[in-house]
Amino acid sequence: MQGNQKVSVNSGIQPAVVSRVEPNSIAAELGFEPGDAIVAINGDRPRDLIDYRFFCADEYLELEVMDAQGQTHHIELEKDYDADLGLEFTTALFDGLIQCNNRCPFCFIDQQPPGKRQSLYFKDDDYRLSFLYGSYLTLTNLSNREWQRIAQLRLSPLYVSVHATEPQIRCRLLKNSRAGEILNQIAWFQEHRLQLHAQVVVCPGINDGSHLTQTLQDLAQFYNPDCPTVLSVAVVPVGLTRFRPAEDELSPVTPQIAKDVITQVRSLQSQFQRQWQTPFVWLADEWFLIAGMDLPSADHYDDYPQLSNGVGSIRLFLDEFFALGAQFPQGRASPHHFSWVVGNTVEQAFQPIVERLNQIDQLQVTMFPLNSDYWGQSMTVTGLLTGADILRGLQGKPLGDTILLPGIMLKNDQLVFLDDMTLEALEAQLGVPIQVISGGAAGLIQACLGD
Repeated sequence: MQGNQKVSVNSGIQPAVVSRVEPNSIAAELGFEPGDAIVAINGDRPRDLIDYRFFCADEYLELEVMDAQGQTHHIELEKDYDADLGLEFTTALFDGLIQCNNRCPFCFIDQQPPGKRQSLYFKDDDYRLSFLYGSYLTLTNLSNREWQRIAQLRLSPLYVSVHATEPQIRCRLLKNSRAGEILNQIAWFQEHRLQLHAQVVVCPGINDGSHLTQTLQDLAQFYNPDCPTVLSVAVVPVGLTRFRPAEDELSPVTPQIAKDVITQVRSLQSQFQRQWQTPFVWLADEWFLIAGMDLPSADHYDDYPQLSNGVGSIRLFLDEFFALGAQFPQGRASPHHFSWVVGNTVEQAFQPIVERLNQIDQLQVTMFPLNSDYWGQSMTVTGLLTGADILRGLQGKPLGDTILLPGIMLKNDQLVFLDDMTLEALEAQLGVPIQVISGGAAGLIQACLGD
């Protein structure tokens, strides 16, 4: 873009910096490039991606744009109503992150060692990220203005960390005196005909047992098949690391505790299934992995409403793999040995995948199920494995031709692990090429069968 006038931005709202321009889009035709920034749309400065989408829905737009050199441009355009401009941005929030003021002892952010990259320590409690990306918030950090905006823009569904509905228990967990208002806040959603998905992180000895039953029954009061306020509930085991505060009162989930919670929640699921033809409450996959029990079948999960919360993701992966397995070739064009790294919680569940892949001629797949010494965990999900864990688990082993690493190990698609080790450094130390795989079971299959 060309121009000759610099813009001064004095408010807390920053220009929306473009990270990508979709080819053949309206923005591409207008000459947008990465590094350009939207300052205003029809005179209004967007606070976030929600405002941007709302403002851009009009047919007639006047855009104030700042290019990468700091020059301003004024663009007028006419388009179809709701037509997308084809821009992506470096962040979804142009006025800053709403930070969390809770002090939950089980918060993963507070269970990390000091001295790592700053982004690992950001604690958000932002309703906009909840609406846009399904991240969970507690509702304790919302001002009256934000509540009004949720209602005005119909930002629904949101994803809410409930943990407990009894005020004293929730206040104890969140270390926030405002946390006890949760049932009144859910009633506000009901009054405004807005919806939410809920999660409960179970901390043994604090919000389990009768407290867990109370929480799930309270949330069920907001489910009506015709117009539910609470759409679903995920029950998740607390995850602990060796860096957590000594005074946190938390206890790890043992196999016996996992079995007890499964039995308890299944009883309620049966009740809800009879009443509403849906379990309403779902157990995260980790419960079954910790307990050493088989995962439920696919039809148990309905339409996978809590998939982003680890509910049904392994079942979906397995079913996708074996559905695609019917089309596997008899063999590869050339021999290849892959080492597939996963968290050791999925070792038993993924063993049939390895066995099926190794039936293909000229293909050898060795699974390396690892735990994390870095976090101090004997049982570890794949996404928490660090570069140091992988190096420890693989060094000196026969790794074959290629190491396969699930992309979930790398932060926001950057080639760096949670311990700040880079993919390049790990590859150099292991001396074997590393291939990052994404796209679920199809991505794994493509990596193994592609020549």
